Amino acid sequence: MRNIIVEKLIQKPIEEQEIEIVERKGIGHPDSISDGIAESVSRALCNAYLENFGGVLHHNTDQVEVTAGEAFPEFGGGDIITPMDILLTGRGVPEYEGKKIGIDRIAIGAAKEYLKESLINLDVETCTVVECKIGHGSGDLVDVFGRKGMPSSNDTSFGVGFAPFSETESMVMAIEELLNSKDFKKKYPQVGEDIKVMGLRDQDEITLTVAVAMISKYIDGVETYMDTKAELNDIITNLAMEYTNRKVTTHINTGDNPESKTEAGYYLTVTGTSAEMGDDGSVGRGNRANGLITPNRPMSMEATSGKNPINHVGKIYNLLSNEMSNDIIKEVEGVKQVHMMILSQIGSPIDQPRAASAQLILENGYEMNQVKSEVQSVMDSWLADINKITEMLIQGKLRTF
Repeated sequence: MRNIIVEKLIQKPIEEQEIEIVERKGIGHPDSISDGIAESVSRALCNAYLENFGGVLHHNTDQVEVTAGEAFPEFGGGDIITPMDILLTGRGVPEYEGKKIGIDRIAIGAAKEYLKESLINLDVETCTVVECKIGHGSGDLVDVFGRKGMPSSNDTSFGVGFAPFSETESMVMAIEELLNSKDFKKKYPQVGEDIKVMGLRDQDEITLTVAVAMISKYIDGVETYMDTKAELNDIITNLAMEYTNRKVTTHINTGDNPESKTEAGYYLTVTGTSAEMGDDGSVGRGNRANGLITPNRPMSMEATSGKNPINHVGKIYNLLSNEMSNDIIKEVEGVKQVHMMILSQIGSPIDQPRAASAQLILENGYEMNQVKSEVQSVMDSWLADINKITEMLIQGKLRTF
């Protein structure tokens, strides 16, 4: 019997709270770049381990540091003066039962491929320096994916999740995803990937403050820059209104100096990321496992990206909590909002948490005894099939930031 607890949450539903703050750091933000690289390196190692050894060896690649370089953006052009430095650290196993693989080569290759895919105006070979300092662990410290028996928790840690997203959360996520979609970039090549969306809901008024790094070679002057801002303002506001009937006000690049006649007064970049000059990045400083930063909601400080997907409960339980929460909302009638907390105990099987707690707000007319057993069933089913989280991570089917 698993220790599953289902209780009533004594709290106003998120939509009834007076103040709500929601943030998302886009894929080009330096912290998100670190997260994306860390997870890509872990996934590449997992697949290399499976191919060469038939199982995933112990590793953690959640230590990635992006150190800003120096750039000179100017209307209609610009140049990178000093490349940004990207340091890959952590731990991996390069040898098992006498066979070796080049984990440094694999890690650097995965990092560069991620950068090429995510930052389309960044010349990875000339504008970045990727250095690998991943420590080499012993093959004895091995967790083999698919071996008999359930992996044991590597730590006493917890994961949290919630569902469903509020209107503000949904629109903040949707805005960044639209602006950084491939189709949008084709239509608006001047819009870089370093996008941060901050949403404030003050009762029934939502204010969106959006930072958008513009690509200098596609902006020939102040007029083009301001026209782009105006067009983006309309696009963002119209998209936001698809998620709410509340009043929405959008502000873009509020740090600009509209009186400036030169590049110095505007948010211009050569590559689309502030990491090219002045803004560093680290794993775990940005979005949580569900892709948002939500101070009104339960959050874990755990860095999810790059941790091994076999027994690192700081990763698995955060993702599992969100999957559980979403399924409860979809499958259990009468549940309006759910907060999930799952606590591991080091050495215990990962499918046997020390506690798995669901806190519920119900729709009017429903009682806990009507939903409790169904909620427990959803949670128990996910824990019984917890290795599905590992499979989804290795296949790149779960976001970690």
